[in-house]
Amino acid sequence: MTDPNRTSRLGRSAILLLAVAMLSATAGAQEPARSVQLKAPTGKSTKGPLPLKYVGPKTVPAITAGDLMTRLYKFADDSMMGRAAGTPWNDIGTAYIASEFKRLGLKPAGDSGTYFQHPLVRREIAEGSVRIGDRVLEAWKDFAPRDQGSGAKEFDGALTIFGGVVGDTSTYLPADAVAGKVVVLRLPEVMKNNPNALNINRVAVSRRYSPASAIVVALPVGMNPATLRTGGVTMKTEDVAAPTPSWAYFTPADINALLGANADSVQAGFTGLALRGKIKFVSNPAPGRNVVAILPGSDPKLKGEFVAIGAHNDHVGFNNRPVDHDSVKAVMMHAAPQGADSPPARPTEQQWAAIRVTIDSLRKLHPSRVDSIYNGADDDGSGSMTLVEIAEALAGQKVAPKRSILFVSHVAEELGLFGARFFNDHPTVARDSVVAQLNIDMVGRGGANDVTGEGLSGDLLKGGPGYLQLIGSRRLSTELGDLVESVNKTKKLGINFDYALDANGHPQNIYCRSDHYEYARNGIPITFFTTGGHADYHQVTDEPQYINYDGMAKIATLIYETAKTVAGLDHRVVVDKPKPDPNGTCKQ
Repeated sequence: MTDPNRTSRLGRSAILLLAVAMLSATAGAQEPARSVQLKAPTGKSTKGPLPLKYVGPKTVPAITAGDLMTRLYKFADDSMMGRAAGTPWNDIGTAYIASEFKRLGLKPAGDSGTYFQHPLVRREIAEGSVRIGDRVLEAWKDFAPRDQGSGAKEFDGALTIFGGVVGDTSTYLPADAVAGKVVVLRLPEVMKNNPNALNINRVAVSRRYSPASAIVVALPVGMNPATLRTGGVTMKTEDVAAPTPSWAYFTPADINALLGANADSVQAGFTGLALRGKIKFVSNPAPGRNVVAILPGSDPKLKGEFVAIGAHNDHVGFNNRPVDHDSVKAVMMHAAPQGADSPPARPTEQQWAAIRVTIDSLRKLHPSRVDSIYNGADDDGSGSMTLVEIAEALAGQKVAPKRSILFVSHVAEELGLFGARFFNDHPTVARDSVVAQLNIDMVGRGGANDVTGEGLSGDLLKGGPGYLQLIGSRRLSTELGDLVESVNKTKKLGINFDYALDANGHPQNIYCRSDHYEYARNGIPITFFTTGGHADYHQVTDEPQYINYDGMAKIATLIYETAKTVAGLDHRVVVDKPKPDPNGTCKQ
């Protein structure tokens, strides 16, 4: 599941690394990687502590805990290096998924007759220096450019003009007054010392000043341009037909230098110096792929409609500062029980005592080991391997469901739902032929000791036997939500549903944080299946050894039966709730 605070995750990691370092000095000898070959599971997960490494037997058509264990230990192994989108290790993971789809006889439904769709590019700055008089300013060191796409205008030699105060439209100039100029904006007094001041509506300002060559905005006082560094992996978009102003953030001192005057004292319309240079970004293909396959339906009239099942194949990679694995686990367990969804871990004296007790108990089980890889076993190795397991179960039936099943493994969910958005913007089947989408993201935990989220009042929620959160199941279709409940009851699965995090206005905003929303924004009924958060969320401790494979198999069975039921209906799932604006902002 995507981290809503991903831009600050590195800062939180630094605090965690400091806490872990205080423990690691006495953590003991490092343990070499262990490789354990177990006997074939009987269909249930191994009891007792699970191994660090495991190579399982071949999978079978039935949904079993043993199959899921075999798959996940492979998909979330250290060799995958955290499967970050835009890296070759993500491609290794998607190659495994595609090979399984091919082995199962599923029809490729990606681009050009393949199983793959390529949504990602790496946007990098090609030219990024500007000159004020004899002084040359460099991108990221002296100013922060913003990528406006291929339609960004050049501004070499254009005069600067003071265009007012950010957010105060009464100070803005008419569009014709800024044509061909560089518009300089300053922050209001209340924002000058606030690092969050740049959360402004850049689109609205750009539209107001669209005749300009560039728009330049003051940074908050003391803010380093390097902290806004962009580029890297993003979603592929079409070339921008209409030209847009280039955009950049400069320090307050350089804003004054651009104008040749103090921005706090000039009036809108004041014309300053000429700004020379250009800001240009270029796109190059990046690794990272959606994997798309179809199990054709058996009914000639209904096979042109699809039940989509999806999960995301990426995680967040690795870091270059190895830490003691058990120390991280103990710190997060006691001081940040929701992992990356918790505030930065700053243990109290009482929590430190509990952390040391946990470390001591873990040391009795095994020696210490250093770790730097965010394996993403639960997030979303559990969903990805559940997707493949369901595909094997459906492909193994003597008669396929009436409607076709569309399997989509989405890339770059962690970067902002890029893979799911790209697939919905460039579907390989008619978008209105998709009758429902079932999203699987983090379905491997939910134990009694896992903090799975917060209630509306801020109370911590915990899992338990058969625990499962349902998100969005009735937001577009009452029938779909009722159907999931009915399948659980009629199949006697014993799953206990938690709807607490699906509440309107819930501050954790889970409805907007996984791939299903890209389908829902297009009016497709969805259900998001998840066991929620835990202390290992977006940590190096999210490993296959901590997964509840029996519970995962039960959830896989629920989704399998739900997909079959929806695919077999004599009508499309009824949409009886208002559809969202497909171009609007997600709101839970």
